[in-house]
Amino acid sequence: MQEAQRLQKPWPALDYAQWRDTLQTLHLWTQIVGKVRLTLSPWLNHGWQVPLYVTARGLGTTAIHAAGGLLEIEFDFIDHRLVVRHSQGPDRGFALEPMSVASFYRRLMNGLQAAGFAVAINVVPNEVPDPIRFPDDELHASYDGDAVHRFWRALVQVDRVFRMFRTSFLGKCSPVHFFWGSFDLAVTRFSGRPAPLHPGGFPGLPDPVTREAYSHEVSSAGFWPGSEAHPEAAFFSYAYPTPSGFAQAAVQPGQAFWSETFGEWMLPYEAVRTAADPDAALLAFLNTTYRAAADLADWDRGLECGIGAAGKPRSVRHG
Repeated sequence: MQEAQRLQKPWPALDYAQWRDTLQTLHLWTQIVGKVRLTLSPWLNHGWQVPLYVTARGLGTTAIHAAGGLLEIEFDFIDHRLVVRHSQGPDRGFALEPMSVASFYRRLMNGLQAAGFAVAINVVPNEVPDPIRFPDDELHASYDGDAVHRFWRALVQVDRVFRMFRTSFLGKCSPVHFFWGSFDLAVTRFSGRPAPLHPGGFPGLPDPVTREAYSHEVSSAGFWPGSEAHPEAAFFSYAYPTPSGFAQAAVQPGQAFWSETFGEWMLPYEAVRTAADPDAALLAFLNTTYRAAADLADWDRGLECGIGAAGKPRSVRHG
């Protein structure tokens, strides 16, 4: 098994239709875990206290301060377990296998209570059509371990390239993090200037949350495994506010396109996966979309720098 995993191609194929049911179930499972982190964490600008993070084994919350100790919840996509760790007792958890959202919710909440963390979350899913309360959802119950493992392997590669891209900006920039509401991995740069009040109106996302998230000008990029509206994994890039002419920008690579439906640039994951140099193809998309937004919105281009190198501090200019 280990040898087979070693020989796997770094950028795995992702077939939305093949794992659609599992994707929808996993999306809701991650919302339950994410809402635990949301409930126990003080608000951070732009909702940065909300996301999950790519880990060595899957997706996790990182450490949460609660009940006088530390709590971590991790989806292990190698051994296929949900792991609950805390600083005052043994690990707890259960196997990730086909089960309803309602069953997953009960098992996690019971496990947290047994570990001494009594948590009450908002049980209505966010950013999904026709939401079903977690305790009532017996519809979504699929888990294909192989498909989930492939998705995690894709996240590992995307996380790595996004982190490289993040190092080439000296201004305010988000971590590379996984938003469980929209189910995407994202990284966001900020000009430092306030933005116009966002109109809100995103289904399943309260307007005050949207307006706080977009309180300042952004250029944001991400990776998304697809949905019924766009059944294909893709990268995306957008700016808020959207500068005039952004949809007509010269963006690379050639497979990138402007989506009127989503109001953002998109690049099929398959185009990156099958490129001669996937890293270069993805970095070209990230850089050309950011530069187009920055030029058209008159950002301070002095905030840019070269990609960071391991163990080498950047030189500092005085004055």
